Parts: sequence; C-alpha cells; structure tokens
Amino acid sequence: MSMLQEFKTFAMRGNVVDMAVGIIIGAAFGKIVSSFVNDVIMPPIGVLLGGVNFRDLAVVIQQATETQAEVVIKYGAFIQTIIDFIIIAFAVFVGVKAMNSLKKKEEAKPAPVAVVPEDVKLLTEIRDLLKKD
Repeated sequence: MSMLQEFKTFAMRGNVVDMAVGIIIGAAFGKIVSSFVNDVIMPPIGVLLGGVNFRDLAVVIQQATETQAEVVIKYGAFIQTIIDFIIIAFAVFVGVKAMNSLKKKEEAKPAPVAVVPEDVKLLTEIRDLLKKD
C-alpha cells in the first residue's frame, strides 16, 4: 500500500474527522472566550480597580536602547490568559459532566428480560425433576 493510500485511510477514519471538527470548534470557542474576557469582563474589573487596563500592566526589566528593545514582563496579559483558561476549563467541565450524566442514564436502563417460551420452561422443569431422582 502506498504512503498516500495509507494516509487517506488514516485521515478518513471517523475518530480523526471527529477530532478535526473538535479542534476547529475549540479554536473558535477560544476566540469567543478571549473576546469575552478582554471586551466584557476585564473593562469593568479595571474600572473597579481605579481605571486600570490589564493589557498595560507590566514590569519593565530593562529600558529600550538604540540597539535593544525594551524587556518587559506583561503580567496583565498573563492575568487575562488565566481568566480565559478558567472559563474554558469550566465550560469543558460542564460539557464532560453533561456527557457523563447522559452515559449514566443509558447504563441505568435495565436489560430487557428475555422471555422464555412455555415449551422451554416445561422442558426445564422436566429436566430439573429428573435430576432430583
């Protein structure tokens, strides 16, 4: 089998396609959460903290010179990224919890009881009576 044929077989498996769809949706969800944090959550928090813009919070380690750029620790951007992560992690937790609860409901269904025909019941009773003697 050629390498191209092997790759086609691998790529067309259901799991790989499902994973690709999940990655694409996850990337889009990440952008939505980032926008939510940057544009909805952080501005009111900044106002509550005295008009602070979190994107601008940083510690300058070394000032810029003619030959070297400024060296900065941008802890405000880091705080925003942590909030992004917490929101995404919570959303994933809620999704997994919902999937687990659906799975438990499926497992909780009792197995259908096999109906034994009357003639098999009768033969079983006869066999059991013969074993006693």
